[in-house]
Amino acid sequence: MSGIRRIINKDEKGFTLIELMIVVAILGILAAIAIPNFMRFQAKSRQSESKTNLGSIGTAVESWRAENGTYILNGTTQTINSLGWAPQGTTRYSYWYNENGTPTMFPYPAASFSTGVVAVVGGCDRSSAPGTSAVTAAAATFSAGAKGEIDSDATCDEWSYTNLRVLTNDVNDVSS
Repeated sequence: MSGIRRIINKDEKGFTLIELMIVVAILGILAAIAIPNFMRFQAKSRQSESKTNLGSIGTAVESWRAENGTYILNGTTQTINSLGWAPQGTTRYSYWYNENGTPTMFPYPAASFSTGVVAVVGGCDRSSAPGTSAVTAAAATFSAGAKGEIDSDATCDEWSYTNLRVLTNDVNDVSS
């Protein structure tokens, strides 16, 4: 009987097993809600790379048109390198423009290959042009594209940018 009185004694402090289990359950519920949201926001922040780079490509292409009167690259003397833009560092996306009627990927700087530029990431083949919208160039219009893997699944994230400065997320890898 003295043992029971000792447990009930109000002077002793501490947590019961039930209280600790409730705290662990609450933490588990909070983690189950927070982790997917964190991953989604992290993937959305990775998309800013394509937005920024497509805007830069648009500026380079507009400069090209101002000098040459057309968005068209003939593919012989005028190649994609003539635009004066190339991805810097290691990127999650490949970037595309039309050269002589063919979607052509912007070349990566030689330093990128030493840091491990990989064509296929998580089932997304960045070495093939974006498939949802055409990468085109005509005398008065153009459309550039970006294709990349941002969240380690089989879906590619695809973007397009036009001469009208319209940026479109054609395939959203964050929501799919």
